[in-house]
Order: sequence, then C-alpha cells, then structure tokens
Amino acid sequence: RGDSPVLSTMPAKKAAAAKGGPAAKATKTATAAKSGLRSKKPRKVRKNTTFQRPKTLKLSRSPAYPRKSAPKVNKMDQWQVIKYPLTTESAMKKIEDNNTLVFIVDVRSNKRQISMAVKKMYDIVSARVNTLVRPDGVKKAYVRLTQDFDALDVANKIGII
Repeated sequence: RGDSPVLSTMPAKKAAAAKGGPAAKATKTATAAKSGLRSKKPRKVRKNTTFQRPKTLKLSRSPAYPRKSAPKVNKMDQWQVIKYPLTTESAMKKIEDNNTLVFIVDVRSNKRQISMAVKKMYDIVSARVNTLVRPDGVKKAYVRLTQDFDALDVANKIGII
C-alpha cells in the first residue's frame, strides 16, 4: 500500500539498503499521518457499579515510642473476684448435700474467673460453676467441687463452719 513500485522491482540487496532510505521514511510518515501518532485506546468497559480502589502497599506500624508507658494491670485477680463465702442455712445444706460451696463474687466476674480464683485461693478444683445475680444486684456463685475434694473439709479449712 505504501510501498513504492521502485522498491518492489529492485533486487533484495538494494531493497534492504533503500529500506532505511527516504522512501521508507516517507511511507512511515504517511501511515503515522493517517492513523495518528497517539491513536485512541478503546475505553475500558466497566461491568460493576461500584468502584474498587486499587490495592496499594500497606506497611506495618513501627512506632517511635510505645503509646502506653506500662502494660495494663489485670484488675480482676482472685481477691477481687471472690468477695466472701456465704454462710446461710441454704448454703450449708448445699455444702453437705451437693458438695458445693457458695460465694458472693464480683458482678463483673465470669465463671472461668471464679473457677480460677477458687483454685488459686483454696487449692481445690471445681467441677462446675453456676452463677446468678440476686435482686439486690450482688452476684452469687455455686462452685461444685470434684469427687476428689469434700466441701465440708474445705469449708472447715476456710472457716465457714
């Protein structure tokens, strides 16, 4: 199309030499003029209504200094969790019949914390812990002991009985 008839009739050696010549330059310029140097790229078809930002590099934080001067102290230790053992008649019945100790505990404490506090304070293992919040807003915990421990002996050691 853009080749001159002179180039096509020439032998191979002469055509190669003339390829970088003015005729080749002219054809190159003509095609560039027709199509344009920066031809339009077809627009990307978007198939989704939401635009997702491209994922970029996210570096992990490396602070210059710690934001807390000292680590947070656990406020719910065993002395805070268990307030006192309950010594009512029904609590005594639980000790004798069900191998269960009854404690008044902190309202914010959970069953795991109560179980761990009893283990730390009295060196006994609890089988299960039941809790309830009394109408006066105080939490009561029923700590049932395993078969290895006797609630009467533990109550004597604590000083309930």
